[in-house]
Amino acid sequence: MIDPAEIQAFSCEGPEQDRCMHGFADRQADFAQAILDPHMPAPAGLVGPDGRPSEKRFAVYRNNVVVGLIETLKAAYPVVHRLVGDEFFSVMARLYVMAEPPLSPIMLDYGASFPAFIVCFEPAAVLPYLSDAARLERAWVEAYHAAEASPLPPSALAHVPPRDVPALRLNLHPSVRIVRSAFPIVAIWQANIGGEDTGNLDLGEDGDDALVARPEADVEVRRLPTGAAAFMEALQAGLPIVGAVKEGLLVNPGFDLASTLRGVIEANVIVGYELQPARSVEAA
Repeated sequence: MIDPAEIQAFSCEGPEQDRCMHGFADRQADFAQAILDPHMPAPAGLVGPDGRPSEKRFAVYRNNVVVGLIETLKAAYPVVHRLVGDEFFSVMARLYVMAEPPLSPIMLDYGASFPAFIVCFEPAAVLPYLSDAARLERAWVEAYHAAEASPLPPSALAHVPPRDVPALRLNLHPSVRIVRSAFPIVAIWQANIGGEDTGNLDLGEDGDDALVARPEADVEVRRLPTGAAAFMEALQAGLPIVGAVKEGLLVNPGFDLASTLRGVIEANVIVGYELQPARSVEAA
């Protein structure tokens, strides 16, 4: 049994508590820094089961942490991994882990900045589409973990009088992500996610605007016609259809509202709409 007097003797109160907490925070910071920097020694005061400092034990723990984070990135970016190969990816991911350690224990959030890191990673410049492929994969992950919502049936908008259509504000599914690229990233993603040969891809083709969404159980990746990405981004920003059309026309003077709306409806990503100022309609 522990003697209450012993607890009191080792407790920290008042100024002593502040010093204890500050010292603990410093030790945590030292540990976090050392765990990702192989050039740093084991943190002071860290001992093994025998009560002695052990650089070897800490090195094994450090390696396990880094390897675990690299594997997390491989799972989140399988296409990037396949495009560059295991050795290249492991080196790139290790440098990313050291530069961008996790800020949360929730690992599904980890790696959000990996596409931006790839942009600045000079050896990856030989694959100029790599960061865009990573952005598409990140959009896939975000769509997969997005909130649930019920899409409107395709017939829902048929009840809207044509004169009211320009003022409609469409509410898109929470999982909707738009990725724009100067490269054919949808074709690149499709070829690599299935493990197929990419040798016949023409990287000189026009770039892709991609719609990534999970309207039902599975995440879907669709290629958008020119101008549709700007149109959908405007809808996400809360603009009515008439304002979204203007954004689409800025990108493509031949923007076709009818075919674009048809594609959005077929993708099942409309979960509600508002007829301002009269009423709003949401999926049941």
